Amino acid sequence: MPKPHVEHHFTASASVRDVVIGMSDGLTVPFALAAGLTGAVAANRIIVTAGLAEIAAGSIAMGLGGYLAARSDAEHYASEQAREHSEVKEKPALEAREVADIFRAYGLSEEETEPILRSFVRKPQQWVEFMMRFELGLEKPDPRRALRSALTIGTAYAAGGLIPLAPYILLSRVEASLWVSVGLTLLALAVFGFIKGRFTGARPWKSAAQTTLIGGLAAAAAFAIARAVGR
Repeated sequence: MPKPHVEHHFTASASVRDVVIGMSDGLTVPFALAAGLTGAVAANRIIVTAGLAEIAAGSIAMGLGGYLAARSDAEHYASEQAREHSEVKEKPALEAREVADIFRAYGLSEEETEPILRSFVRKPQQWVEFMMRFELGLEKPDPRRALRSALTIGTAYAAGGLIPLAPYILLSRVEASLWVSVGLTLLALAVFGFIKGRFTGARPWKSAAQTTLIGGLAAAAAFAIARAVGR
């Protein structure tokens, strides 16, 4: 007896996107702040205080941004869905032509499309769902997405931000803390990129290299600006 064919698809792209947004910013922004302050102050305590304040403010701001973005997506979907319901009810002929155009793009003839149109007339809710997906390209958002996105981004930002700040908390010398922070941040970017590649189906080592390079350049640019301003 042949084994059933089972396909495995990655379905958590939105959550991974939130982690990527929060973690990548959390690794680079607090690092740039701490590194920039290294040349301006002589006490780790001041750097740690400023770094923790930035992590708190950044995680809240990033989380709020994720929440508002997800809410905006949900409101946009609801608005377009209401419009489609109205058009299916008031302009069925026009909507039927739009359905026919969609199927024609897939190579179906009018004769093949006609039974589908008749079925949609009997099932207006399914008709609206079809138009939302295939005409507008919109997927129904998860109603819990906004809060989950805010928590994911905010938590990932805070977790990422504590990595470059940890040497300043554990070590006493400012210069030593800086170089340990640089090493930890680059290592964290590489590990994060590798794991991201495994989850998204990309080549893990390539993803690790890209994440390290891009994150390192962003952190270096922010560090250079902070040092230049601090002089």
